[in-house]
Amino acid sequence: MRRALLYTLLTVASLVMVLPLLYMLSLSLQTEAETLSAEAVVWPESPQWGNYAELFARAPFGDFIVNSLVVAGGITLAHLLFDPLVGYVFAKFRFPLRNTLFVALLATLMVPFFVRMIPLYVLMAHLGWINTYQGLITPFLMDAFGIFLMRQFIQPIPDDLIHAARIDGASEFAIYRRIILPQTRPALAVLGLFTFVFQWNEFLWPLVATTTPEMRTIPVGLTLFNQEYFTLWHLTAAGSVILFVPTAVLFIVTQRYFVRGIALTGLR
Repeated sequence: MRRALLYTLLTVASLVMVLPLLYMLSLSLQTEAETLSAEAVVWPESPQWGNYAELFARAPFGDFIVNSLVVAGGITLAHLLFDPLVGYVFAKFRFPLRNTLFVALLATLMVPFFVRMIPLYVLMAHLGWINTYQGLITPFLMDAFGIFLMRQFIQPIPDDLIHAARIDGASEFAIYRRIILPQTRPALAVLGLFTFVFQWNEFLWPLVATTTPEMRTIPVGLTLFNQEYFTLWHLTAAGSVILFVPTAVLFIVTQRYFVRGIALTGLR
């Protein structure tokens, strides 16, 4: 009975989480009349798959998707490259003021982005990077949370493995590539998933740092589209489905590593 009650509660909770997504899909396949009707349409009698084509005809959503993939993908790759390196240094190297620097790094997590946004914008403007990919990507090449996550995961790796590799003549980069990275794959999956989802849904900085529709990302383009066509809820829902699908696919692909990485990070 206890297990049956537990599974019942989990099923109800899952339905509560999934139903809004299913209704968003239903809304994206309805006609404009169905979306404006007094009664809610659970599932349209004749799904309008052409709504997605109409969405691309009314706004440059192809450019939005490409921009989001370039920005979110570029930042994610940068995090997977730099965050483990810095985390490895803080975890396994001894140097003056190491702990002080690490605490100062973590302190940046308490600084709201709104405080840093104006200096970042002025810097990007002086560099001529407003409305460019480098202006959207460069301010987020590394992240204190990612460095903290990788440090916590790397720290329990036995130092004897590293010392043995050094005695065998391995360089520091070879130790990092052959010993550290293979053991941090679950943490890298967690870091990559968190970073991509956050940057894929990022709204404020792409809104500030872009000036033309061709450089907007999906969240910004969808919001401005909704402001322009605020009665076309079926098309707005279609854009929301497009915004949701890549992150869902990425989570399904990395689910095994994601769960393992969260569990091991907590144990360590």
